[in-house]
Amino acid sequence: MTEPKPFNVFGVGNALLDILALVEDNFIETHDLNRGAMTLMDTIKQGKLLQQLESHPLELRCGGSAANTMMAIAQSGGTGIYSGKVSADTNGEFYQQDMIAAGIQFEIEPADTTQGPTGTCLVLTTPDAERTMCTHLGVSTTLSVTDINVDHLSQCQYSYIEGYLWDAPEPRQASIQTMEQSKRLGVKVAFTFSDMFLVERFGDDFRALLTEYCDVLFCNADEVRHFCGTEDLEACASYLGEKVNQVFITNSDQGCLVVENQTLIHVAGFPVKPVDTVGAGDAFAGGVLYGLTNNLTTAQAARWGNYLGSQVVQIHGPRLSESQHHKLAEIIH
Repeated sequence: MTEPKPFNVFGVGNALLDILALVEDNFIETHDLNRGAMTLMDTIKQGKLLQQLESHPLELRCGGSAANTMMAIAQSGGTGIYSGKVSADTNGEFYQQDMIAAGIQFEIEPADTTQGPTGTCLVLTTPDAERTMCTHLGVSTTLSVTDINVDHLSQCQYSYIEGYLWDAPEPRQASIQTMEQSKRLGVKVAFTFSDMFLVERFGDDFRALLTEYCDVLFCNADEVRHFCGTEDLEACASYLGEKVNQVFITNSDQGCLVVENQTLIHVAGFPVKPVDTVGAGDAFAGGVLYGLTNNLTTAQAARWGNYLGSQVVQIHGPRLSESQHHKLAEIIH
């Protein structure tokens, strides 16, 4: 019998410090921002927006899609190692400490500040709970193949890679390297589409990945409809199920669709009043990955993911403030 691996998940993502602010609708209109989406911008443009928010209370969190997922794994009682690139600046230091305090190993050497600042994501939440993100990727785009610690990867049950890494050539290579090494080492590969605009730009790349490397796919209903070119969600799920062993499609308060070995199941959600949708999909993925690596059935894992997602949409920001492990038995019974 093979030795159990000491860590649940090896996460790879853009390490971005989240700067959270609540704004009125007219702030989005005045600054001509792409409402409800993520826009890449340079330091100057992002800096101007931050100046406009001087009178608003701002909250800082270590973030980025995969980082939020790793946090949800830790808060479920799981273990993980995270690979993302920060700079040797105060934001980078905050990021590293925040991650370690949550119980996730974070060991990548920070970049020299001459290479640029730690990436930041300004998350603007409007009264309807929609989030608009203004992102300066900073040194997160310098994450490279040499940053992936293959020895650490071999100690994990799953690797988890975010689609956002496709935006820059080096992180993309680092992602493919992680997937290839995972396959070689018997580590299962989980991937998330991350965002509709990535599906638009890198759809063909993602199709190839699913066939070649992917064991588990995470996506939401909008992304998958776009990816498959049909509004019929069950048809989309069936199509993806032919390519990937396990597919988890979130569908807001309706819960999620799960395909396992080409069998489709619907797992009910937890109807709540959303305050802020940021991080809900990330928390869902974290809950599912915790379940898959800690002996829950696939349906129980999805139910736990739905629960964590429903909790995150009721707060401001992408992650819960404390461990949720004590709730597990009650939710998945």
